[in-house]
Amino acid sequence: MRVVVLCGGESPEREVSLASGRSVARALLERGHEVVLADPAAEVPVLAGPLQPGDAVDGVAVGKEPPSLADRPALRRRMHAALTGGPVLELLRGAELVFLALHGGWGEDGHVQALLEMAGVPFTGAGSAECAAAWHKGRAQAVLGAARVPVAERVLWRPGEAEVPQDVQRLVAAGPVVAKPVADGSSVSVHRVDSPSQLAQVAAEVSGDAELLVEPFLPGREFTVGVIGDRALPVVEIELTRPVFDYAAKYQSGAVGEVCPARVPDDFASLLQELALRAHRALGFGGDAYSRVDFRCDASGAPMCLEVNALPGLTATSLLPLAATGAAWTYPDLIQRLMDLSPTR
Repeated sequence: MRVVVLCGGESPEREVSLASGRSVARALLERGHEVVLADPAAEVPVLAGPLQPGDAVDGVAVGKEPPSLADRPALRRRMHAALTGGPVLELLRGAELVFLALHGGWGEDGHVQALLEMAGVPFTGAGSAECAAAWHKGRAQAVLGAARVPVAERVLWRPGEAEVPQDVQRLVAAGPVVAKPVADGSSVSVHRVDSPSQLAQVAAEVSGDAELLVEPFLPGREFTVGVIGDRALPVVEIELTRPVFDYAAKYQSGAVGEVCPARVPDDFASLLQELALRAHRALGFGGDAYSRVDFRCDASGAPMCLEVNALPGLTATSLLPLAATGAAWTYPDLIQRLMDLSPTR
């Protein structure tokens, strides 16, 4: 097939996405596809291609910290222009499939999916409505709770608009809590907060009218379950050496232990897989989509769903590829299966 891999983009996960895109491109070439690698937010959007099987694709390193957002307005302008007209849009229209290796921001909140849907361009992963439903953690958790997927108590707060709400003060007093952006990925700006003074420091970093989600810190084990279509993959356990699974831990090799299949009783693994499938479906994800569902256990060992990731990372150190190895799939197997899910939209 003629496949365009979209990566990069305008979010704090830009570097992760560029690494995912290159990994995906190598797998597609190994499977015999023709590939163009493109970053719609770059000044020169075509990064490589057309590539033929046997061609090499260079890798890219992911830094310990997410990139600065100072260039985000310019990146967004270029990205919008590229996806709504000109040679990039024509390149996408000429592809048999667009493989979305974008993470975060417009790549995962439904913006890019909506533009591709309107242009009649087939792409991998969930559609715009499902991505939007999963992207806002507060609203997604409300839906999950209604679908009998266990979630922790949560409070939403816009630090730029008002004093600390009483419900937030109550959670911090009972502490500790986790404070994180209500709409972001790759655990960017996730903080454990143990006191009102720490909360004030976190709030001071929030720009504009951005919203925080504040929830109790869960002290138990952490797990994630990949869902491919209607199938839950083997459970992955994330063995933490720090309080939260933050950006640096996710993308620096050896920063945490990741075990697949997780060393847990069979009935507990089955419970996590059942909850992951329920969460996937509750947000509208169907048999043509994939996701990664994250859990953390409370003090009693009961799992709580943290979020559903519509476009999880596909780098060499990412969790979904690790889960695929637990199902005896190679990385190219996984990428081909993600392609095979996608109908012609």
